Parts: sequence; structure tokens; C-alpha cells
Amino acid sequence: MPLDLAKQSTNSKDAKLSSLSKNYKWIALSNTTLGMLMATINSSSILIALPAIFRGIKLNPLDPANFQYLLWILMGYLLVGAVVVVALGRLGDMFGRVKIYNAGFLVFTVSAVFLSLTFGTGQVAAIEIVVMRMVQAIGGSMIMANAAAILTDAFPQKERGMAMGVNIVAAIAGQFLGLILGGVLASIDWRWVFLVNVPVGALGTIWAYLKLKDQGVRSSAKIDWLGNITFAIGLSLILAGVTYGIEPYGSSSTSWLSPKIMTLILTGVIVLVIFWRIELRAADPMFRLKLFRIKAFLYGNIAGLLASIAQGGLMFMLVIWLQGIWLPLHGYSFDQTPLWAGIYLLPLTAGFLLSGPLSGALSDRLGSRPFATGGMLLGFLSFGALAFLPANFSYSEFAIILFINGLAFGSFTAPNTVTIMNSVPPNERGSASGMRVTFRNIGTPLSIGLFFSLMVIGLSNSIPHTMSTGLISHGVPASQAVKIASGPPVGYLFAAFLGYNPLRTLLSHHVTTTINPHNLAFITSNSFFPTLISAPFMSGLKVVLIFASATCLLGALASFLQGKGEVNIEELT
Repeated sequence: MPLDLAKQSTNSKDAKLSSLSKNYKWIALSNTTLGMLMATINSSSILIALPAIFRGIKLNPLDPANFQYLLWILMGYLLVGAVVVVALGRLGDMFGRVKIYNAGFLVFTVSAVFLSLTFGTGQVAAIEIVVMRMVQAIGGSMIMANAAAILTDAFPQKERGMAMGVNIVAAIAGQFLGLILGGVLASIDWRWVFLVNVPVGALGTIWAYLKLKDQGVRSSAKIDWLGNITFAIGLSLILAGVTYGIEPYGSSSTSWLSPKIMTLILTGVIVLVIFWRIELRAADPMFRLKLFRIKAFLYGNIAGLLASIAQGGLMFMLVIWLQGIWLPLHGYSFDQTPLWAGIYLLPLTAGFLLSGPLSGALSDRLGSRPFATGGMLLGFLSFGALAFLPANFSYSEFAIILFINGLAFGSFTAPNTVTIMNSVPPNERGSASGMRVTFRNIGTPLSIGLFFSLMVIGLSNSIPHTMSTGLISHGVPASQAVKIASGPPVGYLFAAFLGYNPLRTLLSHHVTTTINPHNLAFITSNSFFPTLISAPFMSGLKVVLIFASATCLLGALASFLQGKGEVNIEELT
């Protein structure tokens, strides 16, 4: 469609919407909400179910040789989602958003079946799960790339904020509900974590096939194979480098300066530069670079990326804080902490659920800028408040800050999305939605890599001395204490994250038989490790929270620069 007809298309589109069945927009909202909820519950339930999954496939996640499988089960879904979502949004523009969305439901559901039928054990089973999770990520990306575009097509402009608010809050709430659901299902059988998606996915697939209608404007174009391939390779190399950067390297606590990581990231950057040059010359580019001429689209995506970086890795940090320190200090055994961590994080979900639909609906009347900008400023304050809490905090204070943080990101997300989607012509909505989700998806693994690296660097400066001194003072031979304390800090973090008592796992049989039984009982108690690690952990966490606060402040500035987000043809020409 020529660009000078985009405004006319927008008007005719709204006229067409008024003639649709009054119920259709609610069908579109409820189905896309179900899809987003299913995809996000699945991704977060894995976090809690990982210990049960590794026990089920008979693989020790704390063995250094198995660390890479742990990383890829966690990060593989995110990486694939970041890489393919733009292409899938573009395919929606070309062949119909509902068709690609429906296919996503089917791929996601079939993948869940195969994941629940994993028959191998050990590393073979881990590889099976990693591969099928990546396939499942393709289905999830089909849903996420086209859901916002389907809603934008179905709702008139004055109601899109409300619709996006409901849809996005369901997606975000799913991340937290999955923490609880994963703990409950994993306690029954780890396969149920995957199998529970099957009836929901089957219902959504049939419902979408029967009820959803393609109302979007299609673009007649050829598939940009060269652009797709170079984008996938370049982004995959960078995100793989970020993922592996968490691992220790030689005497260093992280691998960021290792030849392998530097090669991955540098090569990825070079390939993305080549991709950018290809897209500038392509007749039908996959990545619609011209959309970045639209101020609202450009600054909206920058703000979305910054919000994703600020928030994405924080979930892991909060879970580790609860599971590794606070819950054990309050009498919870390490094997109970994954489920209770999800429960104690519910105030965050409550904040999202309250502010998301409300800010979306109000932004339809008052504009998106005050809510998106205000949400990021509130996020800045909430991260700062978390930095002032002690390791063994008062839960009422912690819950209030979490609730405020939920309010902040709930206030930001829907208005930000509406501004981005309203700023582009109807024939570009699939591409725009895919690009928007790509920036969000890139932010999450980047955030996890950065947050873990900052935390590990902070821990590595103080934990060896703190831990060795504490172990020696309770009867552990000096040579063994130094050996245990010199282990990679990321190992302690992941042990706490998975609900393991790290010291019980790390103390060898030889050491335990030479320690006074009273000392051994104290060292492996619920309180010793949390007390030992709390001061180093909080010093690292403060660095992470300061970084998140600064990121929110930049996100507030970008949100302020978005403007109103209406289609502006002059910016595209």
C-alpha cells in the first residue's frame, strides 16, 4: 500500500470496524489474552520446576559439566523468541495475522506434548528439552508477534488502550502465576508442567480457528530471505555470547573477556551491520527500518527495551533473594523455597493487575505519555527503595515496594504498546508488533546476563574470604574451606535459585566425616548459608538495583519523547 494512502486506510479501517459484530472485538481480546497467558505461564513455570525436571531426567544441575544445559533450558526459549518474532510479524502482514497466530497455538501445543513425552535421561534428555523448548518458542512468538496487531485491527483507536491493558497484564500476570503453578505441578510430576498446556492450547487453537477473522490490511511482498538469515545469525551470536558470559572463565568469575565470548559478540555485531545494509537496499525488507523515522515508534521501542532490561533480570534476583536468604532464615527448607518464592512475589502481580487495565483505559482518554513516563519514574523510585532494604527485611515493607513496582510497570506497558501500534499505518502493524516484541525479548536475556554478571562480580570480591572464614570457624579443614569458597559465585546463585542447600551439596563425604556432628548440623542448617552470603549478596544486589533505577530513568525520558503516537505520514516519507 502506498504510504500516502495510509491515513485514508486508517479511516476506512475504523469505519469497517464499526460494521463488525459488536462481539468480535471481545472474542479477539479473550482469545489473544488466553494465548498470551498460556505462553507466559509456561515460560515462568519452568523456573520453579527446574529442580523437579533435573531430578526426573537424572541430571545434577550443580555439576559444572551440566551447567550449560541449565543455562539453555532457561535462556533458549528467550533467545529463539527474540530472533524469530520480527519475521513472524512480517509474515502476518503478508499472509494474514490470524493465520500465523493460529499456527502458533498449534505449534506451541504440539511442542508441549513432545516435551511431556521426553523419555531419555541425563544429558540426552536435557538436549531433547532444550530443542523442543526452542520449537515451542517459535509457536509462542507466532502468538506474541501477532496478538497486538490483531487487537489493533479489532478495536477502534479510542478503545485500544483498554484492550492492550487487559492483554498485556494477562501476559505479565502469567509470568507470576506460572511460578505458583510450576511449584504445584512439579510436586506431582515434572511432566505436568508441560502437559498442562495441552488442553488449554487445544481449546485456543480450535477457538481461534473458528472465531478469529483476518481484518488486517495485507502487504503483497516477497520474503526477505537474506535479511531473515543475517538477522537470525547476528542476534543469535550476540545473545549466545551474553548467555555464556555468565559462566566462569579460568580465574575470572565471568567469561565476558574470554576469546570465545568476545568472538561471538563481535561477529554478531558485524553480521547485524551487514543485515542493516541489506535492509536499506531490500525491496521488501523484513525489518521495516523506515518505521524508525516515526518518533513515537522509535522512542516507544527504546523505552520498551529499557523497561525490559530493568525488569527482566530482576525476577531472577528477587527469586534468589527469597530462596537463598529470606525464606531459609524464616524457617523454610530449601526444597520448599521455589513454591513459596512465587507466593511471596504475588504483590508484584497485584500491582500489575490493578494498574495495567486502568492505565490502558485512562490513556485512551488522557493520552499515553503521562502513564508511560510516570510508570518509569515510579519504577525508578521502587528500585531505589528495594536497594535500602536489609537482607532479612520486614515482609510488609518488601510487599509494599513490590506492589509499587507492579503498579509502575503495569502503568507503563499498555500505554507504551498502544502508542507504538497507533503510530504505524495499518499495513505495517504485523511488522511493528514483531519489532516491538523483539525489543522486549532482547531486553530480557540481556538483563539476565547483565544482572547476573554484576551480581557475580560483586560476590567475587567478598565471598571467598567471608565463606572460608565462616567454614573454618566451624571446624571445616582450611584446605577444604578455601576450595569450597573459591568456587564460582554463579554456582551459589543457581543453587539457591534451584532450591538446593549449596553447602550440603558442596561438602564432600570426607569433610563431613571429619567435622564435629554439632558443627556439621549447624553448617548445613537453613540459617548458616543465608547468613554467610547475605552481606556479599546485598552488596552485589545494590549495584544491580542502582543499574535498574538508572535504566528506568532513561526509559522515562524516552517515554516523554514519544509524543501522541498517531500515524504521521510525513515522518515516513
